[in-house]
Amino acid sequence: MHRNQITELLNIKYPIFQGGMAWVSDADLAGAVSNAGGLGIIAAGNAPADWVESEVNKIRKITDKPFGLNIMMMSPFKEDVCELAAKLEVPVIITGAGSPGNYLKLWKEKNIKVIPVCPSTSFALRMERYGADAVICEGSEAGGHIGQLTTMALVPQVVDAVNIPVIAAGGIADKRGAAAAFMLGASGVQVGTRFLVSKECNAHQNFKDKVISSKDVHTVVSGLSTGHPVRSIKNSITNKFKKLEKKGAPMDDFENIGRGALRKAVVEGDIKNGSLMAGQISGLIKEELSCSEIIDEVINGAYDLINNFKN
Repeated sequence: MHRNQITELLNIKYPIFQGGMAWVSDADLAGAVSNAGGLGIIAAGNAPADWVESEVNKIRKITDKPFGLNIMMMSPFKEDVCELAAKLEVPVIITGAGSPGNYLKLWKEKNIKVIPVCPSTSFALRMERYGADAVICEGSEAGGHIGQLTTMALVPQVVDAVNIPVIAAGGIADKRGAAAAFMLGASGVQVGTRFLVSKECNAHQNFKDKVISSKDVHTVVSGLSTGHPVRSIKNSITNKFKKLEKKGAPMDDFENIGRGALRKAVVEGDIKNGSLMAGQISGLIKEELSCSEIIDEVINGAYDLINNFKN
């Protein structure tokens, strides 16, 4: 029932990706998602190549299923990580924060599937011309770095524009969100915040509990004036960012406050001074479940909703 373009392309059981969240999406989480039938994704973030290599080697001991590596094209270690991914023949590469055009040939020679995150239809079309195997359309409801368009507006326009599979991301945490994405024409969904609050995720319990206790209005977007907006849960650091934006502070001021803040939240559990990157759907998440339970609820639940609607 779940076989479609994306499951056939990647040889996965269910059309669901676990989002590549820096400091969160490690081999343990990605391996659990892949073992449960989805596509687990390790987030390289701004980590050096030796850390990425260690995590890739680790996940291959955890699972024999396909997995992905998320590479930020703005990372200072981008070149080393991109070349390492080809050397290790990572099954799937997800790219964000820029164009992977210079590396497509290198990766395709290794039969690696390449799926860029696209904030607009024009970018998705460009990635298709470059030879991308699929695209992820991420709306501004997502946690972390975001674009301007919402998921519901972006996904159907990209579906109409390209001939490759489209994965919907941003604002999806349960069966209803997944069913809506499939009805918009998406071949799969990417889920981030819901997997952050999974039993297999190594994020600090303080961070998980903060997501669980959040309401619908508890996330805010910071850094719009810098051109690099980020969605996170309100706290002391978002208040500081708000003050900087009001006075038109330069990018360096934002970086000074934000440096190391994500690690503080994820690793140290500092929910006051850490960057609690999470999506608008945080208010929907009420408990910590296993990756297998999340996938069952989101995907099997979505198909049940769709079939009931048809009937």
